[in-house]
Amino acid sequence: MKHIAKKRFGQNFLTDRAIIHSLIEAIAPQSQDCMVEIGPGLGAMTKPLLERLQHLHVVEIDRDIIDWMQGHYPQDKLTIHASDALKFDFGSISERLRVVGNLPYNISTPILFHLLENVPHIIDMHFMLQKEVVERMVAEPSSAAYGRLSVMLQYRLQMEYLLTVPPDAFDPAPKVESAFVRAVPYATLPYPAKDETLFAKVVTAAFSQRRKTLRNTLKGLLDDAGFKALEIDPQLRAENIAPAEFVAIANYLAA
Repeated sequence: MKHIAKKRFGQNFLTDRAIIHSLIEAIAPQSQDCMVEIGPGLGAMTKPLLERLQHLHVVEIDRDIIDWMQGHYPQDKLTIHASDALKFDFGSISERLRVVGNLPYNISTPILFHLLENVPHIIDMHFMLQKEVVERMVAEPSSAAYGRLSVMLQYRLQMEYLLTVPPDAFDPAPKVESAFVRAVPYATLPYPAKDETLFAKVVTAAFSQRRKTLRNTLKGLLDDAGFKALEIDPQLRAENIAPAEFVAIANYLAA
């Protein structure tokens, strides 16, 4: 079958064999691993993963690809979950899950936030994403790429930028560079928030207007006495504040 990539699903199929080999080596699948692949496409990673795993789960929304996979892979080796990854309950597969995928760039950030809700069940995650998104995921404070995504992911995950992937490794070639990233949930959170909903609210408010100071963006949440108690300069911007400091602000407000 010649599958035409569908724009509405953000499909770009990985075709470069050398890069596929590098990705599989980075994932290092072990025979007994319980692994799920998001958006398997035409099996660029599915096939080499199945060569190393006893069983693989995939989450796919495209009916044409599901039909194609059912005809190409033995059902005792591959379980296909015909579902939107944004709505899928990953914890339903296993309590100890490894997640991989070449994520559709148009919904990559919502998928990452959805997976954060499933973190208690996840051992690690390896994703192909738009390079710009990976740069935001791993960004340090006071860098141009650092933002809400950086803080919310780094609160729960240890992140590692693994590989830059050029557009010509895909068919059709995207207009941007891609990158491969590893994310491993902390066994114990280094800076636990007493109220994670409040923590998320503080981070969202702080980054709502990037050019404004914390005194302005956190107005109504944190007063000058609070900044003084926390020893945080209210003239700083959100991009200058590390995840641990955002947790400190939230914990101060919670108390």
